[in-house]
Amino acid sequence: MMFSSPYQSKRFAAQLEAAARFPQLFVPRTAESHKGTHGTLAVIGGAAGMSGAVILAAVAAIYNGCGKVWAGFNQSALPLPVIPERPEIMLSTAPELQKRGDISAWVLGCGLDVCANALAVLHAQLQLADGNPLLLDADALTLLARHPEAAAQAGKRGNVILTPHPAEAARLLGTSTADVQANREHAAARISRLFNAYTVLKGRHTLVCAPDGSLLHTNRSGNPGLAAAGSGDVLSGIIGSLLAQGIAPEQAVCGGVWLHGAAADVLKDSETGETGMLSGELAPAARWLRNRITEALHPQG
Repeated sequence: MMFSSPYQSKRFAAQLEAAARFPQLFVPRTAESHKGTHGTLAVIGGAAGMSGAVILAAVAAIYNGCGKVWAGFNQSALPLPVIPERPEIMLSTAPELQKRGDISAWVLGCGLDVCANALAVLHAQLQLADGNPLLLDADALTLLARHPEAAAQAGKRGNVILTPHPAEAARLLGTSTADVQANREHAAARISRLFNAYTVLKGRHTLVCAPDGSLLHTNRSGNPGLAAAGSGDVLSGIIGSLLAQGIAPEQAVCGGVWLHGAAADVLKDSETGETGMLSGELAPAARWLRNRITEALHPQG
């Protein structure tokens, strides 16, 4: 049938119940809203050969409701003039993007690299005084682990979100991946207290801890289809998008983690299956689910 949805959910009742924990994600838009109403996200990363990481995060952000999205590449010149499939996303180099004064939230690290130039980009970001939410992922976390001065800057900044997988968590704590996995809640809490940051410890049953180390959320959505390159970049883009939209950090981080996993469940139920699920398929599925839940919770709009 023309215009029929390619998505379905066999567990929508349970997803609707789970979504009640994150009400700020499912508020209908007002008739008077415009692109400025829903924030501007800057995603910085994408060193040479890793441009796809920042594109995945930026695309996830625009699909999940951000008014404007910038993709900032850690390269001397833009690797492409436009993202052909998503020309809505604006492009810049990392240093130029960091000069802007109209950014609502930042995501840094997706494909950033760990070279001296990448460290300079991280230092410049940590020195920004805008006070807006800053999500650090991937290579930015490795740089924090290797450079104590950057770690100290991050700890003093406030309004920081860290999204390590177990190996990155081990680097941040100076321990082994096995030790992290043996007591994931303890590891996530330690990272939060050490960096005064929200911590998203990724993996099966992703954990979210508050800056004081208290456990906020143990995630139950998702499936093994998420074990694919770029899945973490998409998660960063979703959380960053929610932060830029003005959603409170606890709701944005916990809700973003849940929505990311729930999108994978939608794809599984829509006969994509777990094997070969692509990270780039998650964002439109998350959009579909977020809108469907919003309509169910607010049938009058």
